[in-house]
Amino acid sequence: MSNSSSSALLPAGLHDVLPLEAAHEAAAVERLMAECAGHGYERVKPPLVEFEDSLLTGSGAAMASQTFRLMDPVSQRMMAVRADITPQIARIATTRLGKAPRPLRLCYAGEVLRVKGSQLRPERQFTQVGVELIGPLQPEADAEVVLLAARALEGLGVRHLSVDLCVPTMIPLICRGLGLPEDETGRLRAALDRKDAAGVAAVGGPAAELLEKLMDASGAADRAIAVLTSVDLPEAAEKDRRRLTEVVRLLHAARPDLTVTVDLVEHRGFEYQTGLSFTLFARGVGGELGGGGRYRAGSKPGAETDGEPATGFTLYMDTVLRAVPTPAGPRRVFLPHGTPAAEADRLRADGWVTVAGLEPAADAAAEAKRLHCGHHLAGGAVMAVG
Repeated sequence: MSNSSSSALLPAGLHDVLPLEAAHEAAAVERLMAECAGHGYERVKPPLVEFEDSLLTGSGAAMASQTFRLMDPVSQRMMAVRADITPQIARIATTRLGKAPRPLRLCYAGEVLRVKGSQLRPERQFTQVGVELIGPLQPEADAEVVLLAARALEGLGVRHLSVDLCVPTMIPLICRGLGLPEDETGRLRAALDRKDAAGVAAVGGPAAELLEKLMDASGAADRAIAVLTSVDLPEAAEKDRRRLTEVVRLLHAARPDLTVTVDLVEHRGFEYQTGLSFTLFARGVGGELGGGGRYRAGSKPGAETDGEPATGFTLYMDTVLRAVPTPAGPRRVFLPHGTPAAEADRLRADGWVTVAGLEPAADAAAEAKRLHCGHHLAGGAVMAVG
C-alpha cells in the first residue's frame, strides 16, 4: 500500500465529511437548534470527554459497553469519551442547574463516538441533536417533545414522517402484577422481542393470552389504544395505560395529520427509559431518525423512584440527512486577480460565494471552471461559465 493510501485509511465506522456534505450537516443542525430555541429550549455544550465515574453513572451506565476509555495524564483517573449526550445533559441539569426553575428545557448538538456500530448504523462517530425537558411528570410534557421532534424534522424537509410510541415498562409490570416468576417473564420477553406469537402462547398462563392480544394490536394508534382500553390489566400497569392513552389523544388533537403508531410490547433499545418512549421513522429511509422518552435524570438504570423526572429526544444526523433533500450547491463566482475588495463585498452581500484569484489567469472562465465556480466576474458583470 502506498504511503498516501495508508494515510487516508480510517478505522471502520469512521469517515471524513467532505465539502458540501459538511456544510449541509452544519446548516441542518443549526436549523434544528433554532427550532428548539424557538420553543424555549436553551443550548448547552457538555465536554467530549468526562471522568468515567461521572459519565457512566445513572442513565449513562446503559452506554458502558459502547464507551471508549482512556487515562487522563493530568489526574491519573480514567476518562470516557461520550457515546451519548443525554446522560451529560441530565448531569448538568441535576448539578450545575439543580436550582434552576422547573420545568427546565435544554437542547444540544455534538459528536458522539461508540465502540461499534450496528447493522443499520455502521457509523461509530456521528452528530446528535436533541432536547431534554426536566422536571414535569404531566403527559403534556411527553406530547411536547414528540411534537417538537416532528416539527423540527419536517422543517428540514423530512417527508412521510411517523412516530412509533411504546411503553417499555408495561410488560414487566404486567408480568409482575400477574405473579409470573422471573424465568417465565424472561421467556415471554424473548418471544415478544421476536414477535413470536407461538413462543408467547407456549409459555401459557394468564399473561400469554393478554400479551398475545397486545402484540396483535400493535400498529395504528387508534386501533392499539382501543384494544389496550378493552383488556384487564394489573393495577401496576394502569399508570402506563393512562399516560399512553392521554399522550395519543394530545398528539391527535395537536397534529391530526401526523402518523402515529403504537407498539404495545416493544422494549429493546429503551433500557434506561422509565415510561412512555418513541422512535421516529421516515418512509423509504433505513434506520431510525431519532428517538426518546421518559427517564429519571440522575438515577440508576431502571430506577423509577430516584432521580428527577425527565423526557426528551435525540436525533441522529447521519440518518436524518438521508431523509432530507440535498440542497443545491452555493452560487460561486470567481474573482480575477486584482478585483477590488468593495466589488467582492457587494457580491457577497448579494448572496454569492466569492473565490478570489491569487495570481493573474490568462482565461478567467477556465480558471473559474477549474475551481468549481459556475460564474466569473468580467468587466464588472457576473458571467456564467459555459
